[in-house]
Amino acid sequence: MLTITDREEPTDRDRHQDRASVSGGGSPLSRFTGHGRRVPAVVLVTVVAVGAAGTVAVARHSSGAPDPHATAAPSVHTAKVTRRDLSNSQTVQGHLGFGPAKELKGAGTGTLTKLPSNGTTTGRGKALYRVDDRPVPVFYGDTPFFRDLKKVGAVGNDVTVLRKNLAALGYDVGHEGTAQRSANQPRAQGSAFTASLVSALKKWQQDMGLQPTGELKVGDVLVLPGPVRVSSVKAQVGDPVAEDILGYVAPRKVITVPVDAQQVSAIAPGDPVTVVLPGGDVPGTVSAVGDTGQNDSSQPDAGDGSTPKTDVTVLPKRSSDVAHLADADVQVEFVSETHKNVLTVPIGALLALSGGGFAVQRPGGELVRVRTGMFATGLVEISGKGLTAGLDVVVAS
Repeated sequence: MLTITDREEPTDRDRHQDRASVSGGGSPLSRFTGHGRRVPAVVLVTVVAVGAAGTVAVARHSSGAPDPHATAAPSVHTAKVTRRDLSNSQTVQGHLGFGPAKELKGAGTGTLTKLPSNGTTTGRGKALYRVDDRPVPVFYGDTPFFRDLKKVGAVGNDVTVLRKNLAALGYDVGHEGTAQRSANQPRAQGSAFTASLVSALKKWQQDMGLQPTGELKVGDVLVLPGPVRVSSVKAQVGDPVAEDILGYVAPRKVITVPVDAQQVSAIAPGDPVTVVLPGGDVPGTVSAVGDTGQNDSSQPDAGDGSTPKTDVTVLPKRSSDVAHLADADVQVEFVSETHKNVLTVPIGALLALSGGGFAVQRPGGELVRVRTGMFATGLVEISGKGLTAGLDVVVAS
C-alpha cells in the first residue's frame, strides 16, 4: 500500500462522490481538480506521459473498507535507479561507398604520355600522370598554380601551397617573408616567393628528375584538396593535357547520409557517431557537412512536399571495419545531446502526482518526489532528495 504524509480523512461528500465515480458517474481523474485541493493518493491509474515514449501512473486517494471480493494484489515489478550517461540521438540511413566523384581537368600544354589506372591513390609529391614524358606530381592545397612562378617577391596563396608542400616533403624553405607594397596598396594574401623558397624548389626538382630551374610553370604540378583515389580514366594517351583526364573519389570508403536540413545544424565535423552494420556497431566520425561535390542534395524544397536534405559525410574510424562491404546501405546514429553521469529510471517508474509534478514509488509504498530531465531510450533523468544509485523503485507492468 502507498504511504503519503499529511493524510486527510475523507468527508461524507468525498465518500459519496467516490461511490458515484465507481458506479460510472464520472472519471476518477476528474476528482483531482474538482475541489481545488490536493487529494492524497493511494490508487494508481495508468495514463500516457506527454512527450515521452512510455506510461506513468497517477497517484490518488480512495476511502472506505477493503473490498472483500478483491483478488490478491499482483506481484510488484521493480527496477533500480542507475547512474549513467543519457543521450538523445537520431538514426538515419546512409550509403557506404567512396563518395561522389569529382572531375579532374589538366592544365598547361603538352601531350598525355602516361595515365594512372582505376584505383590508384595519390601521394604528396608523387606523379599522377606524365606529359611529354615528364612526371606531373601532386601537391595538396586549396589554390591551383594558375600562373608561372619565377619572379622572386611574387606573393599569393599559390606560393603558400608551394611553400607548405615543400616543407612537408622535408625541404628547407626558410622564413616566409613579407610582400613589399606602397602605402596606397592593400596587403596581398599568401606567402612571398623568396630566394630560400627558390632554392628549395630547385632541390626538389632535381630529386624528381626535372630540370632544376627554380621556376614553376602552369601544369608542372597538380594541386588536389588531399589524397584521392582514381575512380575513372576519361582521357587516352596522346590526348592534349588541357582536357578532362579522370574522375576521383575519396581514398577510403565513406558514408554519405542525407539529413533533414532542419536537423543538420546539430551536426558538426569531428562529431563521433555510431555506424550500424550487419555484423555489429562500429565507431565513426563526421568528416564534412554539406560537402557533397557534384551530388550535393542540399537543395531547397522543389515543391513536391519532400523535405530538403543536406548530405553529411561520415568516416568509419577503422577502414578495416568496412573493408568487406561493397556499396551498401547502412544506418548511422547521431547523438544530438548528452547528459553525463545522471540518475535514471525506466519511464514506467514515474508517478504523476495529483498536485503536479512526478514521484517514484519505493516497494514499501513510500513516494519520493522527483524532478525530471532528459527522456531517451525508454529512460528518464531524475533528481531529488533521497535518490541514490541502486535504489529500488516500482515500475508499471
